[in-house]
Amino acid sequence: MAITENVTPTLAPGELPPMDVGSRMDALRSRFGELGVDALVVTELTNIRYLSGFTGSSAVLLVREADAVFVTDGRYTTQSEQELSDAGVSAHIEISSEGPEAAAAAAASGVDRLGLEADSVSWSSQRRWASELFSGELVPTTLAVEALRLVKDAGEVARIRSACAIADTALAQVQSRLSEGPTEKEFALELEAAMMRLGAAELSFDTIVASGPNGARPHHQPSGRRISDGDLVVVDFGALVDGYHSDMTRTFAVGDVGADRTRMVDVVTEAQAGGVEVVAAGVQAAEVDARCRSIIEEAGWGEAFLHGTGHGVGLDIHEEPRVSGRSAATLASGQVVTVEPGVYLPDLGGVRVEDTVVVTDNGCERLTLASKTPQPIH
Repeated sequence: MAITENVTPTLAPGELPPMDVGSRMDALRSRFGELGVDALVVTELTNIRYLSGFTGSSAVLLVREADAVFVTDGRYTTQSEQELSDAGVSAHIEISSEGPEAAAAAAASGVDRLGLEADSVSWSSQRRWASELFSGELVPTTLAVEALRLVKDAGEVARIRSACAIADTALAQVQSRLSEGPTEKEFALELEAAMMRLGAAELSFDTIVASGPNGARPHHQPSGRRISDGDLVVVDFGALVDGYHSDMTRTFAVGDVGADRTRMVDVVTEAQAGGVEVVAAGVQAAEVDARCRSIIEEAGWGEAFLHGTGHGVGLDIHEEPRVSGRSAATLASGQVVTVEPGVYLPDLGGVRVEDTVVVTDNGCERLTLASKTPQPIH
């Protein structure tokens, strides 16, 4: 499979290519037949952002066959008008002081079969819809909008690429500090500050810096432990640009880490490269997992690979498709996924290597470009 790399400068959101937000509700409407609905109430805020461009914290979007109703509260009157207009989205905007769900339900009067997002509507909210808000048939839907989010358009990929470029540059600016004995927390803060200075809107997630024995815990939170000679240091981090995430992990060897730890780094690096090599449109996600896992199992560490190989990346840091042995997904061109095998041994520490890649017809393009070769720090 072909693996490409394109160095991309960091860009401000206003310099990024536009996204085709305005057509997304029509794409959703085209799914109403298979979903078995006449209209859909969208309550998951990430899905609302995807469909409308709205970035606030309170909204409900009712998508009907011929139109849409966007409901928010008075805090977002001006913001919602501006953001929906900028995104090229046509919707009737209602400002409600009694909660957006009640106003959306009123707008759904006359709809026979109304879809609710089963993965984001609580049990109590569903009961309220059924007993108080809506008299027609309620239909639970799964992945109604998320299925549209699977394949990214050029504007979305550009935003993820820019977020990855910020992360690459920030790491290059601060990685030498690992040899100076900072605490895990100190290094995490310096890395995060570098990303923010370079233009990240926020962090993709809480930065992981796991040194020495802490590296054996995949989601270790940075502590006051001081990084010292002989440590492996797992650094997992990302930047956020215009709502879109990056995700990258690199493992550094501080000083002489010994033969066993060096072998861990070599094996995981080889496994990760093998997984990236498999990624292409039409490939089963489980095949990527199997390639990574087979290399680690051959080294004798299969039981120390404690998680799946990857996940989709976009408006959420973890989204479909999942890249694991149990995944039924087939990769498609334009999807953005991670490949991140790891080995975790309490007596030696941990190693994880991760790239974010965009799937292409004949392979993938690697978006995280920091070196993946073993990273010695002296």
